[in-house]
Amino acid sequence: MELPSSMSKIKMKIEKREEVSLEFDILLTFISICIALLVVAVIFLSFRINVFSAFEQIFISFLDVDIITVRMIPLLLCSIGLVIVFKANVWNIGAEGQLLIGAVAAAWVALFLMPNAPSYILIPCMFILGFLFAGIWALLPAVLRAYFDINEIITTLMMNYIAYFLVAYLASGPWIGKTVWGFKQTDLIPSQARLPQIKGTLIHYPTLLIAIVAAVLIYILLQYTKFGFEIRVYGSNPEAAKYAGINEAKVILLTMFISGGLAGIAGVGELAGLRYRLTANPKGLSADYGFTAVIVACLARFNPIAAILVSYLMGGIIVAGYALQVSLGISRGVINIFNGLILLSLISAEILKHYKVSFKVVKSK
Repeated sequence: MELPSSMSKIKMKIEKREEVSLEFDILLTFISICIALLVVAVIFLSFRINVFSAFEQIFISFLDVDIITVRMIPLLLCSIGLVIVFKANVWNIGAEGQLLIGAVAAAWVALFLMPNAPSYILIPCMFILGFLFAGIWALLPAVLRAYFDINEIITTLMMNYIAYFLVAYLASGPWIGKTVWGFKQTDLIPSQARLPQIKGTLIHYPTLLIAIVAAVLIYILLQYTKFGFEIRVYGSNPEAAKYAGINEAKVILLTMFISGGLAGIAGVGELAGLRYRLTANPKGLSADYGFTAVIVACLARFNPIAAILVSYLMGGIIVAGYALQVSLGISRGVINIFNGLILLSLISAEILKHYKVSFKVVKSK
């Protein structure tokens, strides 16, 4: 058998796009979501799930503005906190633990420090101490990164577990309630420590307002202040930042403190606005908001204003997942596949927005 004298091979070339128009951005996002939904439909069929009923339930879920907003609040607070550290090229993966520490601080204030204080004193103190405690919690890995060059991804991730077991210990040990009849949880916080809600909904509007104002303030900080300039320069080129006289430790410590503090405020909101107590299972306080917020920050392209919209979208995906479980009895594993495909499609769209892939057939001898 004679081999061909020449063979062809396909070369793939990846090029960065010069400019991305708004129309192309919207179209690519729409196409990626449609592709993800088609794949999801095939998966639903493989599990003998009625595709039309499932998609109808997803559509109805996205119309439930009240519940989506409730999910959006902690996602937004955690994500805008992550935006500021990611801009500085500091990788805080500990927002989940920082959220829990904020809730612990709020519970301590409401149950032990000043349980009889009026709401106009008690609630601000809960938010302030929730911010401070969580900010200080985030400073621990920040100090290790700034002064000992210890990777903050590992330390912040590990501190999530410390926070998790701290909440479990407090709720089942020294803080266990006297009126809970053997359940491993604290007593309910007093009524004056509970956040007001929009009538007929579960939306605790003080936390929602704080989240939106914080998003605007972080945007102004990053774009129009000297410290924001230092964050952006250090994040893009640490060596150049050092030559420019930018204090590396200052950037790392302050951004981590702010990031942790905002996650702590999310924890205060979840405790004082919805749950009203700590339990030995911290998952009852946070549906992995701190981890999901990493995706929100990335999809928002590290823009705190864009994080408002992306947080709402992510909240809708979470609500749709729960609705499918309850209404159609779909297992949690299938729901995770659904959520993962939607997120994968959005992330893929982000890559294709900035890079184009071309193929060329090249003949070789």
